[in-house]
Amino acid sequence: MIAELPIHRPTFGSLLHSDPAFLSNQEEDESSNKNSPTSSNRMSPGYYNGSTPPSGEGSPYLSPWNQPSPYTKSPWVIPSPINHNFSKNGLVGSLAREEGHVYSLASSGDFLYTGSDSKNIRVWKNLKEFAGFKSNSGLVKAIVIHGDKIFTGHQDGKIRVWRVSSRNPSAYKRVGTLPTLKDYVKSSVNPKNYVEARRHHNVLRIKHFDAVSCLSLNEDQGLLYSGSWDKTLKVWRVSDYKCLESINAHDDAINSVVTGFESLVFTGSADGTVKVWRRELQGRRTRHFLVQTLLKHENAVTALAVNQESAVIYCGSSDGLVNFWEREKHLSHGGVLRGHKLAVLCLASAGNLVFSGSADKSICVWRREAGGVHLCLSVLTGHGGPVKCLAVEEDQESDKGDQHWTVYSGSLDKSVKVWRVSQNAPEWRGYHQST
Repeated sequence: MIAELPIHRPTFGSLLHSDPAFLSNQEEDESSNKNSPTSSNRMSPGYYNGSTPPSGEGSPYLSPWNQPSPYTKSPWVIPSPINHNFSKNGLVGSLAREEGHVYSLASSGDFLYTGSDSKNIRVWKNLKEFAGFKSNSGLVKAIVIHGDKIFTGHQDGKIRVWRVSSRNPSAYKRVGTLPTLKDYVKSSVNPKNYVEARRHHNVLRIKHFDAVSCLSLNEDQGLLYSGSWDKTLKVWRVSDYKCLESINAHDDAINSVVTGFESLVFTGSADGTVKVWRRELQGRRTRHFLVQTLLKHENAVTALAVNQESAVIYCGSSDGLVNFWEREKHLSHGGVLRGHKLAVLCLASAGNLVFSGSADKSICVWRREAGGVHLCLSVLTGHGGPVKCLAVEEDQESDKGDQHWTVYSGSLDKSVKVWRVSQNAPEWRGYHQST
């Protein structure tokens, strides 16, 4: 029997882009290749065990600093009753350092990079801790990998660049910050390069003045995109770290940015919209223009993912739904995936699968069939807190007849879980797609 579950969905967008306190960035960064933990005793407002109420900050736009977090009233702490076992999809292992809530993940081959609110970026190899490096800026909200470089987006509005040593693969060093000091000084002398951030407070256009919430890389073009709570989308050239463009993209915090197909870039925001930007050349310059708004509703957009092969864009939002649009149908709305009872916080796509992580502590695995219909293959449970981030890698043991994927999930329960998912698993008829 297929039936929709009754869903109680919070409508306040600030719940979804609230995070722990905005930390000072006065201290300089330092790299750390020691494997000893540097755990923080602070309690993040993202998740708590029910015995100790959390404290922290709310939305950077809807509430002043130092107010109690809206997470204290969040339904996220309600235990999930879903608990299913699936023969072809299941848990492989769990990585935990107990040093902070996990907010970001990135995988590359055998390596997994995890970012948390403990100031540390941990490096794991074959499910074992391999290395680590440290930034005194605090919470790490986004990680992307480009060759031997790792870009990290931080709560203090900076993007930091790290490089692995050619002599010692377990040694990482910070090699840059976006924007660079040279570009910062050069831009600061021209009054036209300033924009008003808040009343009577101007900042340079090339610098984010609020948390960097998301990063996306276009490797073919050598471009890095950063979205921020300051409502802007910035475009950086990877080769020299130069800011090529700053776009006032949304009316509220940007929660997700993904590079797409055919020179398109997608952004999702707490203002409830998903926007499509097209990259065009103007002489020697690259410029991005708004070409379409795919979605506009009252619920905050929290996550985006693109399936490059099938040219489908997926959008998760605070109402627990996943909407999608198909390029072959001129980006017309393809349907809605209904699998979560609380907010969707992260999305990932691989092959013909799409994964959705939620505040209800579960991960739904969907398979796209011929004709665009999506089937729910399984619901992965085991986290003790909201699932905040996902990363997917092809399983090396896969064969042509049965494609397998390794899925990494980071949670506000301070752990990363590793799952093995089969692309050919039978359909589970608990959740479904609607048009």
